[in-house]
Parts: sequence; C-alpha cells; structure tokens
Amino acid sequence: MQKATCGPDDKKLAWWQLSLVGVGCIIGTGFFLASGLAIRLTGASVLLIFIIAATGTYIVGEALGKLAAHDPQKGSFRTYAKKAFGRWAGFGSGWVYWSSEILIVGSQLTALSIFTRFWFPNIPLWIFASIYAFLGIIIVLLGATGFEKAQNIFAITKISAILMFIILAIAGIAGLINGGGEKLYIPNRTNEFFNEGFFGFWSALIFGFYAFGGIEIMGMMTPRLRKKEDARKANSVMLLLLTTIYLLSVGLAVILAAKNQFTSDESPFVVAMDHYNLAFFPHVFNGAIIIAGFSTMTASLFAVTNMVVTLSEDGDAPKIFSKKGKLKVPSFALLLTICGLVSSIITGLLLPDKVYEYITTAAGLMLLYNWIFVLFAYPRLLELSGWEKVKQWGGFLLILIAVSGTLWEKSSRPGFFISLIFVGVIGIVLMYMQHHWKKNEKKEIEPHQMWELLDFAKK
Repeated sequence: MQKATCGPDDKKLAWWQLSLVGVGCIIGTGFFLASGLAIRLTGASVLLIFIIAATGTYIVGEALGKLAAHDPQKGSFRTYAKKAFGRWAGFGSGWVYWSSEILIVGSQLTALSIFTRFWFPNIPLWIFASIYAFLGIIIVLLGATGFEKAQNIFAITKISAILMFIILAIAGIAGLINGGGEKLYIPNRTNEFFNEGFFGFWSALIFGFYAFGGIEIMGMMTPRLRKKEDARKANSVMLLLLTTIYLLSVGLAVILAAKNQFTSDESPFVVAMDHYNLAFFPHVFNGAIIIAGFSTMTASLFAVTNMVVTLSEDGDAPKIFSKKGKLKVPSFALLLTICGLVSSIITGLLLPDKVYEYITTAAGLMLLYNWIFVLFAYPRLLELSGWEKVKQWGGFLLILIAVSGTLWEKSSRPGFFISLIFVGVIGIVLMYMQHHWKKNEKKEIEPHQMWELLDFAKK
C-alpha cells in the first residue's frame, strides 16, 4: 500500500489551516438551502437536528482522524475499508464515493446556474454550468496547494456572509433597523417546537447530515499535516466552528419567520430578512450561496480525481488513471472527471427537476453509506476503549436513523431506492471483479512454488 506523500511544491499544513479547508469544503448549498426544507418539516426542533447531525459527524470524523494519525493514507476511508475487510471493501467504497460525488457535482452546477440567473434571467442554464465547470477544473489543475488557497478564500467569504446575517438579525430583533422589533416566532409548546411531530423530525434528520457532508475531504488532506497527531484537533475545531455557526444562524432564522414561509427554493436566511426591506441583502446572500456551491463543487472534483488515482494505484481501476504527466494531477484521471462532469451537466439540465433531486438525494445517502464503512473499519484497525466502542455504535445508530428517515418523506423516498440501485450496480461489477481477481491469483506462482520449479529444473 502506497503512503500518501506531498509533492515538492506542496507545503505541509498547520492544523488550523486544515480546519479552515474543512469549513470551506463543507458549508455549501446543503446548508444554505436544505436547512429551509428541514425547518419546514420540523420547525424550531431543527436545532436538535443539527446537534444530532454534529454528534454523528464528530464520531465519524474522530474515527477518521485517529486512523489518519495512526496510518496516513491518501486513499483515506477507502484504504482503511480495504485494510479492514479486504479488496472488495476498498473497491466498493471507492466507487460508491466516486459515483455519489460526480452526481453531487452535477446538482451543484445546476443549482449554481439557477442562482446566477437571479441577475441574468435570459441566459440559458447550460452556459453558466459550463463556465462553472471550467473554473472548477482550473482549480483542480492548480494542485493541492492551489486548492487549499481557494478553499481558504471561500471559507472566509461564506463565514463572513453568515456573520453578516447574524449581526443584521440581532439588530432587527433589537429594533435597530427598519421593520425591526416585530413579532418573533418563539415556540411555547411541544407541538410548536415539533411542528410535524415525531415523523417530521425523523424525516428532517437527513438534511442535518447533508449540512455536514464533506468531512471525507478532511481524511484525504490529513496526510499533509505537519504533525499527523493534530488530525483530531483539526477535525474537532472545524466541527465546533461549524456547529456554532449553524445553530446561531438557523436559530435566528427560525424565530424571525413563520415555518410555512420556508421552502427549498430560497435560502432560509433570505426569507428571515424579507420584512426588513434591505435591498442589498438578497444580492449579497445570492452571491454567498454561489460561492458556497462552487466551493463544495470544487471540493468534490478534487476528491473524485484523487480517489480514482488511488483506486488505480491499488489495481481497482485501470493503471492509466494513475499515470503522471506534465500536469499536477494525472491527465487521464482528470479526463475521467471531466467526462463525469459533462455527463452530469447534461443529465441535470435534461431531466425534470424532481427526478434530478431524487438522484442527488441518493448521492447524499451514498456518502452516508461510506461513513458506515468508516465506523465498521475503525475497530478492526485500532484497539478501542469501551467508551470508544459505545461512541462507534452510537454513530452507526444515528446515521442509520437519518438514512431510514428518508422513507417517511415523499420527496426523499425515491432517492433512497435510487441509492440502493446505484449500490446494486456497483455490487454486480464487484462480483465480476472478484471473479477476475481469483482467476489472476490462480495464475500467479507463489515464491515457494518458484523454488520448487527451479529445483526440479536442476535435477
């Protein structure tokens, strides 16, 4: 197994830099938009949703951090799955992740194009999608160092936009801006806190986990830390920062607008500020959402390109994908990513909105399936204390509850079954590959057999 290394032009990261990269990769349209749908499903109890999702994410992130500190691998969770369960697990985990991220890239491009039409309503979506795809490939071509610098800028921009909302919302509540001091929607009873009851809360859990989706990139970037033992600290600080931002901003949004005003088509923060008559705010936040979507898209492009390289190096993809050229990333791996990018642009623009929403929901679920792989691999590669085992099973349970909750919501249910179809197709390919691997193993001559043949030849 090949250890992760940095190229000569790549600088090692301090733990806080990795935390900032994580924030830049994770805050995306899953938070800026999907949180509105979660609020609509469950009301003010969405705050509990984010706490539960943060807890599950912390457990998975801690497991990845400990595994990376013990054995840094650029294949990250895929390599750990392979070491824990064998070649089939590494193959399945890697291609499930690749497929899900390519689908997510397509959905992000479609969303970015729709948001950009806020200013340019007459320009076709495919033009914007092509422009954003081209810019994303440019950032991937900059290599790891360029990617980190871009994500740092994105993180600062997104956090600044959210902080602006928090400050303006507090000023509005205090009556310091026009329209301020109006009625606040503070729940006083249990049925107001859980607007749609237990099943509404259960269905909304998946959207909390969506908001934290992207921690896989932390595992992939961990080998570039100056001190590998800082992996857990980087992950913990990143999650603490994210959770604080999420709870503050969503908490303010919930009390500033009625539940039925929130939709998946508009950011809950724009909805919350509607009655303050701030003409600049929708424009600023639309820009923030575009930056958020673009940063998560480039993170996905970076991740899938690196993933296919490690799959190739381990023999789970054609060797040509790890063949290095003059670029900072292997040319054929980048070409495969571009092909996936083009196909997802075409799919996203041709299929009806609802159908594509189902596919992207499936992609998010497939990411959570990989989190389950991480938690199962964790105790097979490291010796865990009793408390660590409790956390491991707790994390598994939280993810399982979030995944199963999609069955209760009609807009998420098709995505659950589509995710099973994708996993099934990869499973069928895996069965063929296992047969192929076994045939190759039979053809190989073991060292002791080689010596026996040589002795026989001498006689």
